Amino acid sequence: MCETEANLKGKVAVVTGGSAGMGFEAAKNLAKRGAKVIIASRNETKLKAARDEIEEISGNNQIAYRMLDLGSLKSVRNFATDVMTSERRLDILVNTAGAIGLPDKLTEDGLNLIMQVNYFGTFLLTYLLLPLLKSSAPSRIINGSASAMYIGELEFDHWNDIGRYNLVTSVANCKLAVTLFSVELDRRVKGTGVTSNSFDPFIVRDTDLFNNIPSILRDISKTFVDILGLRREEVGKQIAYLAAAPELERVSGMHYKFCFKWINHWLVNDKDLTRRLWEASKEAVGITKEEDWEANVVK
Repeated sequence: MCETEANLKGKVAVVTGGSAGMGFEAAKNLAKRGAKVIIASRNETKLKAARDEIEEISGNNQIAYRMLDLGSLKSVRNFATDVMTSERRLDILVNTAGAIGLPDKLTEDGLNLIMQVNYFGTFLLTYLLLPLLKSSAPSRIINGSASAMYIGELEFDHWNDIGRYNLVTSVANCKLAVTLFSVELDRRVKGTGVTSNSFDPFIVRDTDLFNNIPSILRDISKTFVDILGLRREEVGKQIAYLAAAPELERVSGMHYKFCFKWINHWLVNDKDLTRRLWEASKEAVGITKEEDWEANVVK
């Protein structure tokens, strides 16, 4: 089901979290198809090593890296500006970056760190890159979610609270926000040639996801993942399928798992909620008049 012979020569892709794990595997798969791939994360040493490995394995020398810290809105804006000024086009945006077990604290932007790294940063990056994605259409946005979303909740008056959510519920809330954002994004870019889909990678082996949680819980989690989890190469292949398969060029607003359309969260049909999420997210990340492409659209 995940097989495709699609060639991406001449296309440009950005993969967040592209220095390790499933993001790295997705970037490698896209590079093998001929795309120029920009991998992004906050660790320059890992980025350089990942770039070199992707180039060697794929034979593609159009691999670039950019520093990106989703825990800093300034970093996100700098990254987006760099891409917008250095690239003539952007055909694929894959948002896989995220983390669990982060400190329960506010960032310098006044946002909950867990929520910012796993949702607000992705929202801002996607919003800022949309003009380039539109001008490059047909283009695709693929957002990483998780099954945890089914137990998530959104309380806009409290989503940046400290001490309110535990390890599980904080991640669940972020993933629910990503999924609902993906659907609302689809509604707002209808007719532009840009598609927006989310995907659930299930459980992935050999990633850095559990590095921030306590050692005992980390060991238990790793054992569980090693038994049930997918190889990261398999998940990278799934992401690349969503990014490249010709038959998905016009498919949007869907949720995927194992390369199949999957049952999405029931709240995706609550248009008032997804609309409120969109506006609350713009306010949280401080979208300026210059950045607000929605307000600047000529009607």
